[in-house]
Amino acid sequence: MTAFHVGPIPIENRLILAPMEDVSNLPMRTIAKRIGGPGLMFTEFVSAMAIHYNAKKTYKKLVIANEERPLGIQIFGGEVETMVETAKVCADAGCDILDINMGCWVPKVVKTGSGAALLKDPDLATEIVSRVVRAVEIPVTVKVRAGWDYSLFAAPELAKRFQDAGAQMITLHARFAKQGFEGQADWDLIKAMREVVTVPLAGNGDVRTPDDAERMLTDTGCDGVMVGRAAISNPWALRDIRLRLEGKPPMPPPTIQDRVDTALEHLKLMIEFEGDELKAVRHLRGQIPMYIKGEPGAAEVRGRLTRCDSYDEVAEVLGAFLEGTKETQETMIVSQV
Repeated sequence: MTAFHVGPIPIENRLILAPMEDVSNLPMRTIAKRIGGPGLMFTEFVSAMAIHYNAKKTYKKLVIANEERPLGIQIFGGEVETMVETAKVCADAGCDILDINMGCWVPKVVKTGSGAALLKDPDLATEIVSRVVRAVEIPVTVKVRAGWDYSLFAAPELAKRFQDAGAQMITLHARFAKQGFEGQADWDLIKAMREVVTVPLAGNGDVRTPDDAERMLTDTGCDGVMVGRAAISNPWALRDIRLRLEGKPPMPPPTIQDRVDTALEHLKLMIEFEGDELKAVRHLRGQIPMYIKGEPGAAEVRGRLTRCDSYDEVAEVLGAFLEGTKETQETMIVSQV
């Protein structure tokens, strides 16, 4: 069965992995797809200016594996011609969908007129969508915030304009750009947008659990649920949400062994992707500890993991943590006999 379509592209289930800078790269997406099985995933943000100036690091973001399809590449920029140029490059890289970022609130992005800054210039934003749609043959989608600040709920009117310009899906992060990630996402904003657009609508913001995802679909009428931060180093959160949205029974939670094994798999994939062990280990210093977050002793291990410089060091630290956890469990069992 197909949950919905983005243009001609069938999306098998209603779970979408959000684009996250420095997170949703190929290694992370590989694991997310295998364990979580989202119907659609997006890459990290691809800078139009970086593509224009042939930045080697940015071109690595365009690497796609067939196993992760359908896949969307998300681009950002504030100039029409560079966005058109980048759209063509990304389409040639083989992505299935092209997404335009109009939601990033980070100062270094908005000061260039990119991301959420485009919400303040509806005419330019619409022109970018229109020109990009005409430049590529694959479906174009747009991710927006509710508006720049609380003074103007701009998203419904913009979404209608983007739809008329040819956008095949709209994603709304239900916060204003000025909020960043502060406060609570207002899902009523998603519901209000649902009344305006007829193309598929994805909701985003504060979906952490299967209950959250189910409630977002029910309360807003959106077609897809986009999950971001809850999925970082926790692909099982994606799995649990997908199963709920598909009406399937839950699976047992991952064991500590599962978490450690997946953390090491993630690191191996990152080393292969980067071609530089030290760089890969340092890239994941913040993410590897999150695989064991909440387990007894995890906070202490986190400090050791952030000082590791090689795969073997990480494996040694996690192996010792795993052994310590097993010993603790055995002691608890004996004490209960």
